[in-house]
Amino acid sequence: MDLKVPITINDELTEEVIVGKAALNLASGEIGRIDYEDWDVEAQGQPFESEDYEFTSGTLSNAGKDVEFRVDVNKVTGQYSVSASELLEIKVRAAALFAGITSKELAIKVRGAAPEPAPAPPAPPKRSGGRGRFH
Repeated sequence: MDLKVPITINDELTEEVIVGKAALNLASGEIGRIDYEDWDVEAQGQPFESEDYEFTSGTLSNAGKDVEFRVDVNKVTGQYSVSASELLEIKVRAAALFAGITSKELAIKVRGAAPEPAPAPPAPPKRSGGRGRFH
């Protein structure tokens, strides 16, 4: 499955934020086709190569609603990606936010069943009605 969605990435430097548009593959978590707004990669190199590079984040937007997430950068290969656990979190948060339903409602729809009831509170300890073992 090759489902790519448009995202915005923000490479945070000490004194500035480099903004770019990219595509997030929702199957693999890989981020590609990065196009920076005010950054010339040929002249300045990749933002993560700067001495004052701090971190990268991403934003998935739909109808004025945003889901922000952490982006991993492999400085050796230059690959931007999202970890498997972060990708799952993005999918759940995006589905809930964009569909206007809560995470609990989403879980119910995914499972196709009613929510499990809350566990009963533990019973109070029984009190002995007479003498104990030792007299």
